[in-house]
Amino acid sequence: MITANISKCNEEFELELNSIAPDKSISHRCAMFSLLSDKPSHIKNFLLAEDTLSSLNIAKELGAKIEQNGSDITIIPPKEIQEPFNVLDCGNAGTGMRLYCGLLSGVDGSFVLTGDKYLRNRPMARVTKPLREIGAKIDGREYGNKAPLHIRGAKLKPFKYESPIDSAQVKSALILAALNANGVSFYRENLLSRDHTERMLRGMGAVIENVTIDNREWIKIEPLNKPLNPLNIKVPADPSSGFFFAVAAAIVPNSKVIIKDVSLNPTRVEAYIVLQKMGAKVTFIEKENIYEPIGDIVVEYNGRLNSVEVSKNIAWLIDELPALSIAMALANGVSRVSNAKELRVKESDRIATVVKGLRELGVEVKEFEDGYEIVGKETLNSGTINSFGDHRIAMSFAIAGLICNSTIEDIECVNTSFPNFFDILKEISKVDISDS
Repeated sequence: MITANISKCNEEFELELNSIAPDKSISHRCAMFSLLSDKPSHIKNFLLAEDTLSSLNIAKELGAKIEQNGSDITIIPPKEIQEPFNVLDCGNAGTGMRLYCGLLSGVDGSFVLTGDKYLRNRPMARVTKPLREIGAKIDGREYGNKAPLHIRGAKLKPFKYESPIDSAQVKSALILAALNANGVSFYRENLLSRDHTERMLRGMGAVIENVTIDNREWIKIEPLNKPLNPLNIKVPADPSSGFFFAVAAAIVPNSKVIIKDVSLNPTRVEAYIVLQKMGAKVTFIEKENIYEPIGDIVVEYNGRLNSVEVSKNIAWLIDELPALSIAMALANGVSRVSNAKELRVKESDRIATVVKGLRELGVEVKEFEDGYEIVGKETLNSGTINSFGDHRIAMSFAIAGLICNSTIEDIECVNTSFPNFFDILKEISKVDISDS
């Protein structure tokens, strides 16, 4: 097992991050959506991490040709998606597995999706069940709830589906399936989840629009009648990845971080808004807006943080909640997270792993089915944290180590999303990586 020993940061820092990880969600979608065109897609700054490379390799298994120059990728799609010779390995990526389920459900052929031991234990019925209801033929362990999943592509029926959960992965899978349906489909969620899929597909020429039916908002998706336009995109920096260092600046006195060329999509920066409500100084500087609004985020220490309650727009900051819990642990007062049961089905049960980790650092925490309550304190105890193979748990508690010294076990998972995370962290404090 590889561990990281993080030393307490004893002085202020100022970081300008030009090498933050490219956006993971957008990189996944670039690999997949390129298959919907009949012309080469050009992607600059593709995230070269294990999860996104798995999605790119699957595109290759489905017949695409890949030309690569560093992080600049050209994807030349096949005339038609091909039935693969091999099992399609999604690695640790729930995004990869769930979105490919939607994309491949309407494609003629036989496809088997699998992943690592963590992904094979994550629930997939939230995607496979609605897909089956519109004609998809999907099977797997626990009647299609666990991978490996087998898909036998078929022509799909149009649908009107109201999702019981606000999830960008579920929404994206159903939108991709709707593109292969034999009529117009409608999708609804209670709260808008991250909307990269809609933005990117519209930019490629898909007819996807928001409509009002009986005073309620729906997404209307028309089936494809011709191939989409190719992508020509530079993937922005990932605000979720940058948020770890935003928290670092907010908790280390007199520190500052500038996260360059990052997505400013409103559904992606909610965690920064919460950090701003807690008292950190946060500034957004928009530079362009083509597929996505892109610009810089500046976060500065502004004194000890205040407690906060997070119960709304959960789908917009679900991935950042572990890092936000570190800020809450050092805030003045009692913070609470609720309506976040979705944390239970991430790479780990993130409610349980956050609570366990914070208690290891001497923080008083109450666990609830849909969140937790954190009693803030002025400093943290040293401790050893088990990441449980979850990259966001590993990185969040590595940031906590800047306050208290910490050891993070099982850090290999960080390579799935942010391969140079520890290199950047070394600019702030001493980090020793060892194989135990």
